[in-house]
Amino acid sequence: DGCGHTVLGPESGTLASINYPRTSPNSTVCEWEIRVRPGHRVQLRFGDFDIDGSDSCHSSYLRVHNGIGPNRTEIGKYCGFGFQMDGLITSKSNEITVQFMSGIHTSGRGFLAAYSTTDKSDLITCLDNASHFSEPEFNKYCPAGCVIPFADISGTIPHGYRDSSSLSMAGVHAGVVSNTLGGQINVVISKGIPYYEGSLANNVTSKVGPLSTSLFTFKTSGCYGTLGMESGVIPDSHITSSSILEWPNQTGEVNIWKPENARLKRIGPPWAALISDEHQWLQIDLNKEKKITGIITTGSTLAEHYYYVSAYRILYSDDAQKWTVYREPGMGKDKIFQGNTELYQEVRNNFIPPIIARFFRINPLKWHQKIAMKVELLGCQFSIGRAPKITLPPPPQNKNDEKNADSVDDFIHSVKTSLQTDKTTFTPEIKNTTVTPSVTKDVALAAVLVPVLVMVFTTLILILVCAWHWRNRKKKTEGTYDLPYWDRAGWWKGMKQFFPTKSAEHEETPVRYSSSEISHLRPREVPTMLQTESAEYAQPLVGGIVGTLHQRSTFKPEEGKEASYADLDPYNSPIPEVYHAYAEPLPVTGPEYATPIIMDMSSHPSTPLGAPSISTFKAAGNQAPALVGTCNKVLSRTDSASSAQALYDIPKGQPAPGGADQLVYQVPQSVAHPTVSKD
Repeated sequence: DGCGHTVLGPESGTLASINYPRTSPNSTVCEWEIRVRPGHRVQLRFGDFDIDGSDSCHSSYLRVHNGIGPNRTEIGKYCGFGFQMDGLITSKSNEITVQFMSGIHTSGRGFLAAYSTTDKSDLITCLDNASHFSEPEFNKYCPAGCVIPFADISGTIPHGYRDSSSLSMAGVHAGVVSNTLGGQINVVISKGIPYYEGSLANNVTSKVGPLSTSLFTFKTSGCYGTLGMESGVIPDSHITSSSILEWPNQTGEVNIWKPENARLKRIGPPWAALISDEHQWLQIDLNKEKKITGIITTGSTLAEHYYYVSAYRILYSDDAQKWTVYREPGMGKDKIFQGNTELYQEVRNNFIPPIIARFFRINPLKWHQKIAMKVELLGCQFSIGRAPKITLPPPPQNKNDEKNADSVDDFIHSVKTSLQTDKTTFTPEIKNTTVTPSVTKDVALAAVLVPVLVMVFTTLILILVCAWHWRNRKKKTEGTYDLPYWDRAGWWKGMKQFFPTKSAEHEETPVRYSSSEISHLRPREVPTMLQTESAEYAQPLVGGIVGTLHQRSTFKPEEGKEASYADLDPYNSPIPEVYHAYAEPLPVTGPEYATPIIMDMSSHPSTPLGAPSISTFKAAGNQAPALVGTCNKVLSRTDSASSAQALYDIPKGQPAPGGADQLVYQVPQSVAHPTVSKD
């Protein structure tokens, strides 16, 4: 009477003391006899051990024996509170006996252990969770019987399970391993999520869980796509049933809950049987053999009709005539699948091993009020692999050849009877926790290549942008001169071709104009011509050095002149002659240029009526001005010592800035060449 939770599978299992994890009762005893396939040995691992050892294992203890029966031999006797047994207890044969004795005690949970064959070196117990392992990915073997009431899980597929969840129990919930058989799991650890959903699958209820630092998922074979009920790939004519519920509503309209209504997530009523008994069925024709790995069911999904199926059997066939009831390997009875507990929730059950069939039938065994349900099948394509072409040997000539021929026949027979399953591409509705190993490799490769390619393209774009900016900056900086901002736009290219290759000298010189250029003009025409025609030409480059733009002229050169536009200085100035280069003519809308100062004295009070406009000139010594009209001396922009002294027009009657040696004269426009002597 001391036996607790016990599942003994052909290769693995789980056993626990009575009332575990609460205190075991006094004076109880339990003995487990475990036998595996011949040629294998048994290994035992403890997940928890807490037996009262106050009397030195006299009345309360756990004893392990090699073999079964009277010839068994003791391996060890164990007791103690919180006893840690890190290693495995291994038998010498394929049989082992575990004996639990509970005496008089006040505390002690008892024990929980798992067993398997010795080839499962990575055996874990039902109490191990993901937080017990530090590797980001690892393989473990889950024993049978890990659907236990005292362990819980949080999460579901495809989002993952909370790291505090039991690995083995989560594996059963995800459909990776069977509770009656156990199996290998491949676990992947990743970052946790804020909220874990709850669901019911494979008779395991997952609870809603809060935020955790990490979660885990499983790698599987990848055959978990939907087979076409919800999407409509399976036509209505391929969905049949034993009976159909028909009934009139309050308005007199007849409602028919046909079998084609049994499509998961389809809005509207479900399929419902006319008579609710254990002989009803819903049948689906997949058109050809498929590998079926699971099923999802719901109730009526109509609040006013609280109908659902709570338990059912699965039958399958290749011809719809001979049916086989699904059973788990090694089990001598039909497997009963847990269905829905209410009408809305989706409940999943997986087939381990999968079903290979064309026709699939659901036989309800328990229901609420009426048999009504909606269904989706999970799985993938299945095909028979072609046998390789075999070249037969010649007929045997002797006994040895006959033996060889027999061996060849056996080989051909084995090849012909071999089958191969093919995986299909995932459909959008994948009911699985992880992807296949092959897809995982591609994902890992893409995770490396995509960032590298993005970095490479980003670097190339940055290089091109920087080169473009550098090129534009170089163009802007090449040949930039100290010009006013209004002179820099538009005419640099036109100016560049007129630059002289050499400058006359590096010193800046004032601009000189020949008196012969304007002497032939009448006094009244000089200012008029300067005002109207000077704007047609850009300002010339003047000065000693080509690279510096300083002095300018607004006078248009005479037609037909040579390249030199400077004559001998009428004032015998020692400044050398300078050749001036002129730019292309500017448009009419070009910038305005400075013109000589013109004073209209006709409106002056001291001037007689009809007096012409006058111009004031300053001359050095007794030399008269060389020109009649208005002409201002062009000044250099620099204060070079070699430059000529700047001279400006001074109004009549005011002292000259140069002292007594320089006088101001008023030249009437009617007089051609007046001469004035020094006072």
